[in-house]
Amino acid sequence: MLGTDFRTGSPNWLDLGSPDIPGACDFYGAVFGWRFVAAGPDTGGYGFFQRDGRTVAAVGQLTEEGADSAWMLHFHTPDIQATAAAVRDGGGSVRMEPMDVMGEGWLGQFTDPQGAQFACWQPGRTAGFELASVENALIWAELHVPDPAAAIGFYAGLFGWRSAEMQAPGMTYRVLSIADGDQQDGSFGGVVPLMGDEEQARWAPYFHVLDADAVVAAVTANGGSVLMPAADVPSVGRIAWVADPAGAAFALLTPDPRMS
Repeated sequence: MLGTDFRTGSPNWLDLGSPDIPGACDFYGAVFGWRFVAAGPDTGGYGFFQRDGRTVAAVGQLTEEGADSAWMLHFHTPDIQATAAAVRDGGGSVRMEPMDVMGEGWLGQFTDPQGAQFACWQPGRTAGFELASVENALIWAELHVPDPAAAIGFYAGLFGWRSAEMQAPGMTYRVLSIADGDQQDGSFGGVVPLMGDEEQARWAPYFHVLDADAVVAAVTANGGSVLMPAADVPSVGRIAWVADPAGAAFALLTPDPRMS
């Protein structure tokens, strides 16, 4: 299960690139009850989304020319320089060279060989987010790519991830786990083929919600849109895909109680 005991390859940070930080704060405050806490005057408006005083995600200005608003998943690395080299060796690209973020940790931003963007965080004073797999926090990370098998090979070269196949309606779903420990206990995400001709390769966050239908209603009431209405997935739970008013897509999951 995705948690906060971060090891190599664990999702350990999540932030939103937004053209309108105040608007994003209003939207996610209404939908998830998150409170925004500014990081400080020298961070360009960057700040943290918190639930009960604990950080679940963050938000900042878009920093790349022409970039669309999107959620960015970060993965733990003990050596970000070695990870950057492995990205290049594996056929990916480095969008932002690793940099020290004011002693909080080291950040690097990358693109995998199929075009999915991701980031890595080498902890300093900040290990990562403080809540996961609880209500209104990240519970799953999903990669959408044209060639799932090739993607698994690339990320295994970076983090040693393991994968297991399971059959889902109309596809083979590949569950990802970190390299250490029990494979099922270390699962945190999955890989699926692109969902249509118009979808581009991407990482997508799933947030745990108690009532997917109610949260979908809150999304639309606050200016967001529905990409896929809530539907039951056997042995998984009830899932919906939505987007915030700026177009950043994310998923909602009400887990099947039998899977907890």
